[in-house]
Amino acid sequence: VTYWTFMDQLCLCVAFHSRDHMDDNIETHTFLYFAYGSNLLKERLQLKNPSASIHCVARLKDYKLIFGNYKGLASDRWHGGVATIENSPVDEVWGVVWRMNVADLESLDSQENVRLGAYSPVEVNVKTRGQELNCRTYIMNSCIYAPPSPQYLKVILMGAEQNGLPKNYQEKLKSIETNKYEGPLPVMAELERIMKRAKERANHRSDA
Repeated sequence: VTYWTFMDQLCLCVAFHSRDHMDDNIETHTFLYFAYGSNLLKERLQLKNPSASIHCVARLKDYKLIFGNYKGLASDRWHGGVATIENSPVDEVWGVVWRMNVADLESLDSQENVRLGAYSPVEVNVKTRGQELNCRTYIMNSCIYAPPSPQYLKVILMGAEQNGLPKNYQEKLKSIETNKYEGPLPVMAELERIMKRAKERANHRSDA
């Protein structure tokens, strides 16, 4: 699925989700994005995509979560394999559906290194509460399997807990082997600062 194919179909996808006439103005400027990796965590996704707001938790059937690197090139950001999905009958991937402004589409593609060819945007149908949603997601090209860093897996686990993914799926994530990398990761430090400030603000409000 090409970038422009997605853009051509975006209005159709959005219209399908329109609830009523009063929502039209909002719906036609947004799209649904299914996240299954580090973007499960709100603070991670909103680093570069501030419009993202949770729509629901959903599952993608006949796929499984794997970790690797584009053409075997290790991630400078995460120092290990990063998440992608691949076809696998009877398996399923749980994730979060985010509603995002179309204005953030370029930023999201950039985060996924679409222009470099590392990931391709695709459309998938995910299920939630008996409803099926058509969403944008990303699949790695030329994936060479590699274990994730402990820090990268931690972000995924925090996102899974934050959004209430099924407990058995969270346990499955916890069992994933890492590469035991212990060095510094700037993106991890930034996330920890953001989450610390958010916690302090929440504590301040509760004390007021």
